[in-house]
Amino acid sequence: MNQPELRIAFAASDRPEAAAARDRLVELYGSADAATADVIVALGGDGFMLETLHANLQRRTPVFGMNRGSVGFLMNDYNEEGLPERLATAGRAVIHPLQMDASTEAGAVQTGLAINEVSLLRQTRQSAKLRITVDDRVRLEELSCDGCLVSTAAGSTAYNLSAHGPIIPLDARVLALTPISAFRPRRWRGALLPHTAKVCFEVLESDKRPVSATADSFEVREVARVEIRERRDIALTMLFDAGRSFEERVLAEQFAS
Repeated sequence: MNQPELRIAFAASDRPEAAAARDRLVELYGSADAATADVIVALGGDGFMLETLHANLQRRTPVFGMNRGSVGFLMNDYNEEGLPERLATAGRAVIHPLQMDASTEAGAVQTGLAINEVSLLRQTRQSAKLRITVDDRVRLEELSCDGCLVSTAAGSTAYNLSAHGPIIPLDARVLALTPISAFRPRRWRGALLPHTAKVCFEVLESDKRPVSATADSFEVREVARVEIRERRDIALTMLFDAGRSFEERVLAEQFAS
């Protein structure tokens, strides 16, 4: 019995090579509406992959990325041939975002979701001072730093890795808590937390040391307190070519020179 034909929607970043690739693929395979598609093919770089996943939070259609950007860690190789067969045999990587609830100095609370990480960063030349609480217990009374972040496993090879945080396998069910240019305590390198942990940052001396908080690309300025937890009830699916799974990429990255 023949399998029903996949309904494919194509989305492209604003890079000219991504738009040109979309036009060629639509000509080859047609294009379904994103609201009814079985799979979305995202053409661009890792940033556009995150944009596509965020835009798809309601329907949660699987997303297959093809690299027409610069980094492409979350993307598959670009090839116009045999796309339906690649999609039919692709492996799945299921990720769960973080929810950020950021309370500002003005008393407003803003909520954002992060597929990669929630990061706090100093807004001025002054270092930030943060108190870190995990599951309602103060773990670090004062961290003097440029910032700090909480990363998902999917985001552990992005900003987290650049800040010297650990690479996390997707099925490890842990979060990375990683300082950014820690000044005191100077030797603190962060922590691995169970994925069920609730992390709270309190901004100290916020009047002269303002801090912003960002969930992926959603930024809140002059925060006073930021709470972060995993949303296990939200499951987003990325597709990867057979033999090029996300788990294999994470493992290979740990041996990269």
